[in-house]
Amino acid sequence: MIKTNNNGLLIVISGPSGTGKGTIIKEIVKDNANMWLSISTTTRDMRPGDIKDETYFFITKEQFEEKIKKDDFLEYAIVHHNQYYGTNKEDVLKRLNKGYDVILEIDINGASQIKQKYPEAIFIFILPPSMEELRKRLTARKTESKEKVIERFKAAYKEINEITKYNYVVVNDEVQIAVNKIKSILTAEKCRVDRIEEVYLNTPEEIMHEDLADIN
Repeated sequence: MIKTNNNGLLIVISGPSGTGKGTIIKEIVKDNANMWLSISTTTRDMRPGDIKDETYFFITKEQFEEKIKKDDFLEYAIVHHNQYYGTNKEDVLKRLNKGYDVILEIDINGASQIKQKYPEAIFIFILPPSMEELRKRLTARKTESKEKVIERFKAAYKEINEITKYNYVVVNDEVQIAVNKIKSILTAEKCRVDRIEEVYLNTPEEIMHEDLADIN
């Protein structure tokens, strides 16, 4: 009886480093042909393990700044030694218009930019079960110096203070439970009344109802 908006959902997922955002997103995207994880553009150098146009789109600083002038990004930022990172507008909007759900894994600053340009996006914040658990996860990596871990831990406090700018919060205590919660959120969002474009009343069911109403 209804025709719904078939555009995909734009899903913004943020949270402090160490909360397991990447692991959760991999599980959500896995085996879902209608889900696309946005690939960011960056000016940083390729690292071991990087795959061009799969891990990131790698371009020069000059190319990135030209794209800024053309308003080619949904959001962008300068981070880590003046390196640019951004989300390509054309790639995202093209997939949304084709009905794909698009996930952006970005920080709170990027999320704020998205909210200004695309307020109907779904904003989900991932929390650790506790700050103590977050500390354990950060130190367990053993890939960063003590100073870097402390820096990330302090940044986490600042990020958590921005939680009220998001629509949903999910605590990642167990990955599969967190994944199931996010899937439930997305299912509910697809059932929102404001996604209805038209209601058809002249259907066989409605005609039957009118016929029954005419019976004395």
